[in-house]
Amino acid sequence: MQTTFITGATSGIGRAAALDLSRKGHHIFVAGRSRDRGAHLVTEIERSGGLASFHQVDLSSLESVRAAAAEFRERGVTIDVMVNNAGVGMAKGVTVDGFEKHFAVNHLGHFLLNHELQSTFRDGTRVITVASSVHKRVDGIDFDQVTSKGRSFFRLDEYGVSKLANVLYTAELARRHPAWNTYAVHPGFVNTKILPGWLRLLRSSRLLTPEQGAATIVYCATDPDLAGETGHYYARGARAEPSPAAQDPDLAAELWTRSEQWCGIRWQ
Repeated sequence: MQTTFITGATSGIGRAAALDLSRKGHHIFVAGRSRDRGAHLVTEIERSGGLASFHQVDLSSLESVRAAAAEFRERGVTIDVMVNNAGVGMAKGVTVDGFEKHFAVNHLGHFLLNHELQSTFRDGTRVITVASSVHKRVDGIDFDQVTSKGRSFFRLDEYGVSKLANVLYTAELARRHPAWNTYAVHPGFVNTKILPGWLRLLRSSRLLTPEQGAATIVYCATDPDLAGETGHYYARGARAEPSPAAQDPDLAAELWTRSEQWCGIRWQ
């Protein structure tokens, strides 16, 4: 049985992916902030004959990430599929650790979580990071700005920077850990709470359902033909071309080094 760890699995595309992968026989480790929603999803999976358990984690807090990872490592379980899905959109302010919220949750929390869980990965583990085509909105990362509250009105630039970081991280992880298979995924524009209400209303007829948005995640998690591919970007169930900035190896290396410093870690 495949084991899959999914952050942000209690709602939206994370929940849809968890349910689909459970139906395909995966043991699902549900990670999220809400213990009540997590317990509800675990019960739903178990009633359908699947296996699941919940791990509470707040990706905006590096301390919470470390604690959740330590709790999981005690289980002695190997992770076959890691899905870095949890995210925030149009958020304001900085986290308790002093980072802009999008950057902290969408990138830095997952960067640390994957580091803390790497001992549970095996050769061939698939690491899927949910990015977005919005990464193409920005052409780089101002590393001073990721420690400020953000400046753009709807925080689209801040969101774009965090999604650019997701794609860069995927490519750099592939270079540094070629034994794993890494994928950055654009799920499409999905009708979930990560989009502000006015935008969901404006684009309601063109938004995807969570199940449709989860399809490329599930594809990257399960398709046998992708076992030899790593470090690439996918959209609509196929490999796609990311922005030029997302293909900059120097920027990816700098992001990695700075992320290590901010988290106080050093990857093996």
